[in-house]
Amino acid sequence: MSVDCMNVRPGVEVASLTDVGCQRDNNEDSYLYWEPPNDQDFQRKGRLAVIADGMGGHEGGQEASRLAVETVRAVYDQAAGDDPQAALVESLTAAHTRIQDFAERHPVFQGMGTTCTATVLRGRQLYFAHVGDSRLYLVRDARIMRLTRDHSYVGRLVESGIVRAEDAEKHPQRHILTAALGAGRELAVDGAEQGLALEDGDDLLLCTDGLWSVVTEEELENAVSNKPPAECCKALVKLARKRGAPDNVTLQVLRVGPESQR
Repeated sequence: MSVDCMNVRPGVEVASLTDVGCQRDNNEDSYLYWEPPNDQDFQRKGRLAVIADGMGGHEGGQEASRLAVETVRAVYDQAAGDDPQAALVESLTAAHTRIQDFAERHPVFQGMGTTCTATVLRGRQLYFAHVGDSRLYLVRDARIMRLTRDHSYVGRLVESGIVRAEDAEKHPQRHILTAALGAGRELAVDGAEQGLALEDGDDLLLCTDGLWSVVTEEELENAVSNKPPAECCKALVKLARKRGAPDNVTLQVLRVGPESQR
């Protein structure tokens, strides 16, 4: 189990891990961490982390998630202006269109799509954009907070009060999405209304449902709070596999360092 510990500028520690799980033959998840190589661009763009969980068959899901993370990075890099949130929304919208165009040119991939959760950390401000049921958590002072809402059938039931939040993770229809990149003509991208100020020691956890559907938020909180990012990734994937890991498991952990290291 090899954790991807990215070479990043001082101020943030980043680790990522993806695993095929125990019941799948291939991995349809994709992830990416990116910083502009130019220091001036870095000050304007910040740090980008993206995670995606593809759907649409053996190769369709894999291709959709790959297209998503690559397109988000490329479009975010080239986006004009100085608004990370607007650039993230533009990037996910472009990925949505690119996946649909690809499926039209390759009929064998009809029905392909993917979740996508993308974050930008610029200085101490966090921005994010999100479609689907991959998740972004903030862990602060050993307390976990989910920043995204699931675009899923069960997510709607929870929001309407029909299903309790604690029962949602085990609901038999929890994997039915109501929004995904590549699916449907209209795309509604969720995101932060404004940048969220981060603090020393804050941890960001991005993960696909292959993790959160078999590991509780309390267990996520405990692992992130008490282990370095690389060890946290290993421990959580190991726990997911111990519980059968019926889906691919992918996560990224970003730990915010002291201001003096920025």
